[in-house]
Amino acid sequence: MGKHEVGTPKYIANKIKAKGLQKLRWYCQMCEKQCRDENGFKCHTMSESHHRQLLLFADNASRYMDQFSREFSQGYLHLLKRQFGTKRVPANRVYQDYIADRGHVHMNATIWLSLTGFVKWLGRTGKCVVDETEKGWFVTYIDRDPETLAAQEKKAKKQKMDKDDEERMMDFIEKQVERGRQDGDSNDAFKVPLVRPEDDKPLVLELKLKPKVTPITGLKTDLTKAKSRASSSIEEESNNTMVIKKEPEDDTISEFSVGRSDTSTRKRDRHDSGDTSSKRLKSEHSDIKKEKRDKESKGWLREGLAVKLTTKSLGDKYYKAKGIIQELIDKQGFVGKIKLTSPSEVEGHIVKLDQAHMETVIPTIGRIVLILWGKYEGEKAIVQKVRIEEFSVDVELEGDKKLVKRIPYEQICKYVGKQS
Repeated sequence: MGKHEVGTPKYIANKIKAKGLQKLRWYCQMCEKQCRDENGFKCHTMSESHHRQLLLFADNASRYMDQFSREFSQGYLHLLKRQFGTKRVPANRVYQDYIADRGHVHMNATIWLSLTGFVKWLGRTGKCVVDETEKGWFVTYIDRDPETLAAQEKKAKKQKMDKDDEERMMDFIEKQVERGRQDGDSNDAFKVPLVRPEDDKPLVLELKLKPKVTPITGLKTDLTKAKSRASSSIEEESNNTMVIKKEPEDDTISEFSVGRSDTSTRKRDRHDSGDTSSKRLKSEHSDIKKEKRDKESKGWLREGLAVKLTTKSLGDKYYKAKGIIQELIDKQGFVGKIKLTSPSEVEGHIVKLDQAHMETVIPTIGRIVLILWGKYEGEKAIVQKVRIEEFSVDVELEGDKKLVKRIPYEQICKYVGKQS
């Protein structure tokens, strides 16, 4: 029977049937020919072209099977990635969408006998996450694209930084709340409730406020009062003297002389105490200025100190790494070479950094520290107490066993000694 003429209804019907999907058992993958019935497939298998393709397949069967399997898996995964992404979907739904293309590679030409075997292979090779339920097999694509992995890593790093900032803020808020609660408890112990009197008279509160004066102003005021009291006492003494001359009793004269000497002594003591307090304030002020000048003019780095890196410019693996200062680069002590000791992945590495990218390490009680600046600069001491709330420590100097209290964290650092 010949072919129908172009344009006839039978010709159009045959073309429509040819475009649609047919049964898989009547498809020849080597010849890429789809037959519509069993008789047509039988005629195709007896054709000369089909026998030539079978001879080629028999020469190297594994190469053709591997090629068909590779094309089938790549097409399936490409459709899964583009259409569903990383969502969890039924494996059969993806397969139905894949075979909707008439030119797809059929499964009977691959190494897999069924869709279940293919899905299990995807799970074993790590290309997808597969799980079996009552509704069948489900697959979830694992995206290993370098750009996607870089974006995920960047997102995870940002979330970690936000979490660290949030944790620090929550710790600070908890400390403030605890401090406020303690202050509230201490104040409640001294609170006395107001009780309305029985006669129901209005309450009268007497407030006595002391004037706030600076030390120098207060000193001048004390000196002025002392002078006025001294002048008044001198006038009283002159009057008493006149009376005493009329009464020649020795006891009265001796009492008067004693009182006069006490007045002059008090006046002199007040003046001396005022000078002493003024000198002490001036000396403390000058010491603070000197410590500030010393801290700004030179760095705090010393050989043998244990420090912690606070910069992220070297990479995440060097962030918060600990090391020991081996050598100072400049004489002022701002830049030094640090040999890292932890973590293990950077142990033994040597970096050169400025002191702005490091912070001091506070050891446990009983360990040796070095005082970096201030009155006891350069002296070694032993940690006796750590005041976490005040960010300071109490240390005992090694030489004279002197106890120094409330030294700030940034003024001391753990000392391990020079190492090769």
